[in-house]
Amino acid sequence: MQVSDDSQPPNRWLITLVVVAFAQGLGAAGISLVYPFLPLYIQTLNDAQFISSELLAGIVIGAPPLVASIATPFWGRLADQFGRKKMVMRALFAASIILALMGTAQTAFALIALRALQGLTSGIIAANMALVAGETPRDRIGFALGSLQVGLFGGVAIGPMIGGVLADRHGFQLPFFFTSALLIVAGLLVTVGVRETYKPPADARPTLNPQRLLRAWKGILLTRGVKTVYSLRFLNGFAQRSVMPIAPLFVLALMPSALATGASSYAGLVLTVSAIATTAGSLALGWLSDHWGYRNILLGAAFAAVIFYIPQAFVSDVSQLLLLQGLAGFAAGGVLSAPAAMLAQFIDSGNEGSVYGLDASVSSFANGMAPMTASVIAAVFGLRAVFAAVAIYYLSILLIGAHFLPAKKRKRFRLLLAGGG
Repeated sequence: MQVSDDSQPPNRWLITLVVVAFAQGLGAAGISLVYPFLPLYIQTLNDAQFISSELLAGIVIGAPPLVASIATPFWGRLADQFGRKKMVMRALFAASIILALMGTAQTAFALIALRALQGLTSGIIAANMALVAGETPRDRIGFALGSLQVGLFGGVAIGPMIGGVLADRHGFQLPFFFTSALLIVAGLLVTVGVRETYKPPADARPTLNPQRLLRAWKGILLTRGVKTVYSLRFLNGFAQRSVMPIAPLFVLALMPSALATGASSYAGLVLTVSAIATTAGSLALGWLSDHWGYRNILLGAAFAAVIFYIPQAFVSDVSQLLLLQGLAGFAAGGVLSAPAAMLAQFIDSGNEGSVYGLDASVSSFANGMAPMTASVIAAVFGLRAVFAAVAIYYLSILLIGAHFLPAKKRKRFRLLLAGGG
């Protein structure tokens, strides 16, 4: 059960939201900073010539979320037992160390191993969502989680652009150290600026007994509506991460040979435009979902995403790609924020860490598999086929949401979490 500190002012959740959103923005900017040049960087390392560039790009980008899909449920459970703020700090400081080490990698294998270690120790987004969801009144969840995505995608919007420019002008190593510094600042900001009202049990101790964990997770999955939301989050993770590994290669294919030396910067611009649009969509549509219904926003946003992704398979220059990425990104903001808010409506207070830990596991598994799947699609059918695949993912979200989500606002069901710690 959640125990709160009643001495805190009633608007303390807003302060927490602002601080965590800003810290998440810094962390996201740092981590996403390496994406525009990561597929190009790994090709310069020793032993990279033995694997195709498309497959190598998928592995190096997909490794962290794939490993995180296993680790984050455990971190989420520990967050409920010891506090969500501690998990946010742990994730940020661990990531800062590992990202700095990536700048010193000498082989492709070493870089992939460090990326996997990043996934094992991270879980920043899940910890932030659990912290904010636990501090926010239930009738403001859509706005709060939508605002949190502003920090996330605001950082993702800025990071790739900075990373692409730094890589083009100063080489591939410097951006990793810059990223590490941003993550340290984000961790210090949370340490100083957040006063968590959630009080874990006084006798809390590590209780990662497999049987207790399985009973707890079974209770979550048996809660009505949760499995449907998790399936939507899985498909959304696949959709959002599919373009990332092929963006530098696709931009390079669209550019005249005379401009090809700035491919990293242009790829960063594409990812930045998409992230800015997703930020705006998440905030605007997250706020609207509190008033118009999460299901309605989800279905409308998924339909729009389908419409805007199909023509991306036929673009002939970078400007067309930028416009369509922006429109699709705004729609993707609604697909991102609405299901996250639904989870908070279905669960009971005090279980946010476990629920969003599982949610992060589902999303991370999708985020890890999506780049690898997209790389295989690109290698077999061509780069343009990836955009058609993303349209199919959003179409699946539309059909599942229309069929399985209730048309009316659903009563929140209590979780039956057995064997709590």
